[in-house]
Amino acid sequence: SREGATLYLKLEHITKVFPPRGNVGEVTAVNQVNLDIQKGELVTLLGPSGCGKTTTLRMIAGFEFPTTGKIILDGEEINTLPPHKREMSMVFQSYAIFPHLNVFENIAYGLNVQKVPKKQITERVNRVLDLVHLEGYGQRAPNQLSGGQQQRVALARALVMEPKVLLMDEPLSNLDAKLREEMRTEIRRIQKELNITSVYVTHDQIEAMTLSDRVVVMNLGLIEQVGTPMEIYRYPNSRFVANFIGRANFVPGTVLEQDHGTIRVSTLGETLHLQNIIRDFSKDEKVTLIVRPEMVTVKKTGGMYPGVVRRAVYLGNVIEYDVEIGGELITALENDPSAMELFPEGEEVTATFAQDCIQVLPAEQG
Repeated sequence: SREGATLYLKLEHITKVFPPRGNVGEVTAVNQVNLDIQKGELVTLLGPSGCGKTTTLRMIAGFEFPTTGKIILDGEEINTLPPHKREMSMVFQSYAIFPHLNVFENIAYGLNVQKVPKKQITERVNRVLDLVHLEGYGQRAPNQLSGGQQQRVALARALVMEPKVLLMDEPLSNLDAKLREEMRTEIRRIQKELNITSVYVTHDQIEAMTLSDRVVVMNLGLIEQVGTPMEIYRYPNSRFVANFIGRANFVPGTVLEQDHGTIRVSTLGETLHLQNIIRDFSKDEKVTLIVRPEMVTVKKTGGMYPGVVRRAVYLGNVIEYDVEIGGELITALENDPSAMELFPEGEEVTATFAQDCIQVLPAEQG
């Protein structure tokens, strides 16, 4: 947890079981989830479809109630409170903007329901219009807005309520790639400026990496790992996490010896000396090495492993290779602009692994 951070939102042993429906039996969508979120932190729930991330978000919002477990906000247990009493705002994937109201009226809607005085409504709406860079758009109709502008209106409508927690469910998935990138930066800027505690759901690893203080990787209703984007990328604690955040080669090896954080491993007929290994292994134990494609350098000669190029793809900023080494297919990403010659398929090359970045998992996790 961060220096001087205060615990603000806590999920304690949250489980959600959906009863049998049609020909589908009982489904445990979320299974014993524990999570502590600090004040002002942006936490992303990341995982594939059906991993339980949206159900978790809906339980925080009050649209679903946990079968067992507690949700505690700012010291108060809220899991039986209806959504409108939770002081939270949700931004949906579909924006859910009222087509018959202009931008100002859309943003003011919740304040009107709360019977906030008119003068205060005008002040608050204008303030969030500035914040989301939509100054002067108050009188526009929703159908006069681009997708990115509609997304900003949806965000402004959530922020104007001054919620204790901002919830976002895949809010950028309807935008094209360039706009998505722009809005990621915007959401992060606004979240930091307001220091607003936020929970964000996505299946997009880049989104999770760029937005989050911490990422919660979920799979089949369980939390696989929680950490900063860097911790999860550098130190994945399972094969699933390594594969879901970034890409990885999983290379079999055998431990020769381990001394504190340093380990000697035999793999593909060579011995590697690996540092910063966070687990303990025994001599002769079978292990799986996580080797990211960007940790593999391919050269004509002089590398550690002889191999043969089986696939070569030129992508402009990088070249991607699949190199066969000792019967294993290893993916490599070459992004050194001075080395931009393309080795053709069938070419004999050598490959070297950046040993100081490799992580090791027990083989049975494979």
